[in-house]
Amino acid sequence: MTVILLPVAEAQQRLLALATERPIVELPLREAAGRWAARDIAAIRTQPASDLSAMDGYAIRFADMPGPWTVIGESAAGRPFPHAIEAGQATRIFTGAALPPGADTVLIQEEAGRDGATLTLTGEGPAHRGRNVRRRGLDFTAGDRLIAAGQRLTPARIAVAATGGHGTLPVRPRIRVAIAATGDELVPPGLGDPDALPESNGVMLAAMLADLPVDIIDLGILPDDLGRLRDAFAGVDADLLVTTGGASVGDHDLVQPALKAAGGSIDFWRIALRPGKPMMAGRLGETVVLSLPGNPVSAFVTATLFVRPLIAHMAGAADPFPAPIPAILGEDLPTNGPRIDYLRAAMIDGRVHAAAIQDSSMLLTLARSTCLVIRPPHAPAALVGDSAEILMLA
Repeated sequence: MTVILLPVAEAQQRLLALATERPIVELPLREAAGRWAARDIAAIRTQPASDLSAMDGYAIRFADMPGPWTVIGESAAGRPFPHAIEAGQATRIFTGAALPPGADTVLIQEEAGRDGATLTLTGEGPAHRGRNVRRRGLDFTAGDRLIAAGQRLTPARIAVAATGGHGTLPVRPRIRVAIAATGDELVPPGLGDPDALPESNGVMLAAMLADLPVDIIDLGILPDDLGRLRDAFAGVDADLLVTTGGASVGDHDLVQPALKAAGGSIDFWRIALRPGKPMMAGRLGETVVLSLPGNPVSAFVTATLFVRPLIAHMAGAADPFPAPIPAILGEDLPTNGPRIDYLRAAMIDGRVHAAAIQDSSMLLTLARSTCLVIRPPHAPAALVGDSAEILMLA
C-alpha cells in the first residue's frame, strides 16, 4: 500500500489551524520585550515634540546672517529658553535642546566667535534656513503606526513604543509547553551506566525555546507503557504538549494509541520530510499535541519547522515560519528524492558546505552546523557556485 506523505507547507498550515486564539493582555514594556504585538501600536505623542538643535552652538534667525548677534540666554535639553528671540538676537543652545520661538537655524559653535554677549560668524555658517535643526515630528507624529500587529517586540521597537508614549503593550499570554521524552532505553543526562542512552531531546527543545515566551513543564522520561503514557497525557495541563519518540508504528511506538486512549485525536501523521518523516500532530482537549521523532537530529529539524513556528503563532506572530535566505554552494549536491531535505551544513568563506555524511543519528554534525540547506523534492543535482536556500541556525 502506498503511503501518502503530507507536504511540509501543508502540514505547517494544518498545525497552526489546531491552535485556538488566545486573549490579549497588557504588559509593561520590559515584560513585553520579545513578545509579539497583539494590535497595531500607534504613537500617542509626536517625536520630537518641538524643533530641537542637532548640534551644540547658537540658535539664530537665518534672516540675520551673517550677524553679528546679541546672546540673550541659553537653551539646554529639558531647560528651554522661555522667551522668543527677535532680530539680531541669539541663544546659546545644546544638542537636544528646544529652539526658542523665533529661531529657525543653529550656528555650530565651531563657526562662532563669542565676546561677552556679542556673537560673530567665524566660518562659512549654515548654508540654509533650518540647518542643524531636527524639526518637530521628524521621527513620527501622534497617530502614526509605530509597530504593526504581529511584529516581534524587539529592543528597537520597545524603544520606539516608549518614545511614542506607551508604558504598556498588548501581547498574548505566555505559552505553557509540556515536554516529554518516551523510551525505556533513555536515562537522564549525566546519570546511569555509560552504555545507557542519555536523553537529550528534552534539554535540546528547552534550549530551542529559550528565546520564546514559554513556560516549560518538564514531564521527564516516560516509559514504553500504554497505561502510563495514557495517564501522563491525560494529566497534562498545558497549551502545547511536545513528545519525542514512539510516534511511529513499531511494537513499542505507543504515543498514538496512548493519545487516543487519553481522549485525544490525530490530525495528521507522517510528513514528506527528511529528517523527520514520522511526526504527528493532534489535539487533547484544548491542548495541541506534537509528537516528534525520537532521533535528536530529526527532533531538531521538526522543532525548527513546526514547534517554534506554532509557539510564535500562538504568541501572536504574523509570520511565524523561519525565513530561508539565498546562499552559494561550496560543493556539488546530488539529485534529491521525493521528500524535502534539510541538510546540515556550515558557512565557510562565504559558501555553504553540506556535511559529507547526513545520517540523522549524528548529533556532532548538527552541533558543528551553522545552517540547513533546503533541497526541494526531486531537486536536480546542484553544482559548486549554484544558488540554494538555507535556514540559519542560532
